[in-house]
Amino acid sequence: MAGLAQLSVFGAGNAPDTLVGACKSDDPGVACRLVWDLSHSSWAAALTKDYLAGPVNLVLRVAFVVLLALVCQALAHRLINRLTERAAHSLLPAWRNGRTSAARAAPGRAAGGRLPGRLVRRRRGAAGAETDPADGTGAGLAPPDPQAAINGAAAQAEAGLVDERRKQRVRALGAILRSASSVTIFAIAGFVILGDLDINLAPLLASAGVVGVAIGFGAQSLVRDYLAGIFMLVEDQYGVGDVITIGDATGTVENVTLRITRVRDVNGIVWHIRNGGIETVGNESQGWARAVIDFPVPFAADLAAIRSLLAQTGEAMWNDPAWRALMLEPPEVWGAQEISSDEVTMRIVAKTPPLRQWEVEREMRVRVKAALHEAGIYPAATAD
Repeated sequence: MAGLAQLSVFGAGNAPDTLVGACKSDDPGVACRLVWDLSHSSWAAALTKDYLAGPVNLVLRVAFVVLLALVCQALAHRLINRLTERAAHSLLPAWRNGRTSAARAAPGRAAGGRLPGRLVRRRRGAAGAETDPADGTGAGLAPPDPQAAINGAAAQAEAGLVDERRKQRVRALGAILRSASSVTIFAIAGFVILGDLDINLAPLLASAGVVGVAIGFGAQSLVRDYLAGIFMLVEDQYGVGDVITIGDATGTVENVTLRITRVRDVNGIVWHIRNGGIETVGNESQGWARAVIDFPVPFAADLAAIRSLLAQTGEAMWNDPAWRALMLEPPEVWGAQEISSDEVTMRIVAKTPPLRQWEVEREMRVRVKAALHEAGIYPAATAD
């Protein structure tokens, strides 16, 4: 009877609210429950639920998603850095004719299980004889070979160039992978946040698909440039410092991005070339190079004598320590390359490290010219 009397006094619309009714939810939450317990005011509880607990909860959820995305990004970047560094150390060194530079520098040491190119330290005893620090005696030790030291220095220099190129390539690939992982992680985080904001993702994804198709048709060349740049880095076609030939442009690569390659030629002209427009590229800086020297001699000259003279000139240059470091193998005389009614072109070649062939060519021309002049052999125009 008391409840009916109270209901009749306040009216059905003025009946006191419950916690669930005031907070408008079966799960009122901590803030709304606390305000209701303290004030028993449905207005205060509803205000807390709508303007305090809801936005704070949403902000906390968004912050959690962003923090989780940052953590995932940090972990992905750390994993990529480790993988790229491991790949940099696991790549095979540059091979030259089936043997590494270090093994060529000191084959005897490599066969004995010691590090290639490492020189055995020796000290001189009181009598001036060489002694080995291992046993203190000088028995059975050969004098130091200067050429071995030159070969070792050349091998170390080449290994340094290979390592630097490898590091540049790994850094570029790592940057691409880190950017791709960051875009993927934050794109997923963005979709999760939009879902928390009660935004319908279906129309948004449909619109994004249409926009993507339109951009794809409008920016085909741009996409082609980026894809070509990625494959260029992955396949290690060329890098900064390489001398390459692309169409009419021949020069040194100064900068490589995913979109363009910048090349400076011998005249100082800078060429900006889109990666997507590169069909063929010639690289003069990978592995090894070859110095090619052609020298014309009179048609009536004794080719066998000239061939022997060229071989002696090449052997003398090979035995010169200053030039031995710039050649990987002894020069070879290939003989008659071209023949006409007046002259015969003789060719001698030498295998060199990348980008050192021009130095060897200039010196070889000087030596060949001097040797032929000393032997009384002149070009056909001046043979008479």
